[in-house]
Amino acid sequence: MTKKINRRNFCQNTLLSSAALAFPGSILGQKEVNDFPEREANKIKGDGPEIIDTYVQLFDYPFRNLKYSQTGDLINKLRKHKISEAWAGSFEHLFHKNIDLANRKLRGEVDTKGKDMLVPVGSVNLTWPDWEEDLRRCKEEYQMDIVRIFPLYQMNELSGEKFEKFVQLATRYQMLIQIVGDVEDRRHHHPLLEIRNIDFAPLVDIGKKYSKARIQLLHWNRRINKNLLGQMTGESHHMFGKNRLHGLDDKILKRLGDETNIVFDISRVEGAGEVGGLIHGDSWYGPDTKIPAERFLFGSYAPYFPVESALLKLFEYPMSESELRSIMRDNAEKLLKI
Repeated sequence: MTKKINRRNFCQNTLLSSAALAFPGSILGQKEVNDFPEREANKIKGDGPEIIDTYVQLFDYPFRNLKYSQTGDLINKLRKHKISEAWAGSFEHLFHKNIDLANRKLRGEVDTKGKDMLVPVGSVNLTWPDWEEDLRRCKEEYQMDIVRIFPLYQMNELSGEKFEKFVQLATRYQMLIQIVGDVEDRRHHHPLLEIRNIDFAPLVDIGKKYSKARIQLLHWNRRINKNLLGQMTGESHHMFGKNRLHGLDDKILKRLGDETNIVFDISRVEGAGEVGGLIHGDSWYGPDTKIPAERFLFGSYAPYFPVESALLKLFEYPMSESELRSIMRDNAEKLLKI
């Protein structure tokens, strides 16, 4: 008789055991691993690094009910997985015409329900009038040190005088700029929703021209090709998250890696061991050259994506403890303090 495997217990055992191997003697002891799953993951204590999640969203997604759309539920979920800080934007930034109202609502939600954990991330829409005032309010009135834009949904171009002015102003305010590629797979879009294609190649020149600007790409993989990534990782301050690399154009990805300091989140980097592969030059889809671990930040895109998906990406490839610590926390701390 074949014994059925409980999927939840399997994932918990696998993830926790991987963490123990990655941080020997620091996150978990052998007894704690053996006792699991009798003890829940959020009850396990240790000296391993807590995680900074650079990409989460609050409130309701327009076209789908999400399990952790309530802020309190999302915070509890994140804390269960040793995430001690999360940079939180709002799904209302996608389509809301009164974006200042969305920013004010987000600030209030963070103050009320997540003050000790959530970092509010504002947004501006460069196609609406007075976006400069919206950006000023984000910084000066709502005390937001991060601004997140959604070019495909907010109809923003990543070139031209308006975008350059945005980069200049955000840099003057000492704000971190987060640029989101895709929000969801276009095959899942509502049939009435038309999403434009945006050229991300101009980011290479922007990163070179405004070298003091701090720029992070989120959910970026289908918008960046190999050569562009190569250029970014060579000369700018921008960091990428864990996003999927399928469909990349070699030239753009390489340029981003070689010519800018742009950084990346990991929320949609897909493929077995792909995050470590990008770092060690052993990528399935990325450039053959290595991209330093200092260019990647942990990002889950919760609650749209399961938090566990991003966590598992950390342990699919045998990275060093210093590389893991960089991605899990150190890079984010350095980026926000610059």
